Amino acid sequence: MTDFLFAAAVLILFMVAIGFVRILYGPHDADRAMAAQLFGSGGIASLLLVASATHVRGVEDVALGLALLAAFASVAFVNSIATAGEDGAGGE
Repeated sequence: MTDFLFAAAVLILFMVAIGFVRILYGPHDADRAMAAQLFGSGGIASLLLVASATHVRGVEDVALGLALLAAFASVAFVNSIATAGEDGAGGE
């Protein structure tokens, strides 16, 4: 069972690595933000799979911290888009 969990974690990390290409070459800021969310959710999933396979204490806490950081990153992105929209609307 642990081999399956490790294989699933590696597959998820591979998909996250593919999402890294979208961050580097994404045509829009929203594409880059969604790829960053993919990093957060993929990292959380792989950490939880590894924690379940190895029974190492504290890995779940790291996954929870990563979830919190991913949520703050999305809030910061939406806030920056809203601020940029207000600045652009005043000049028209």
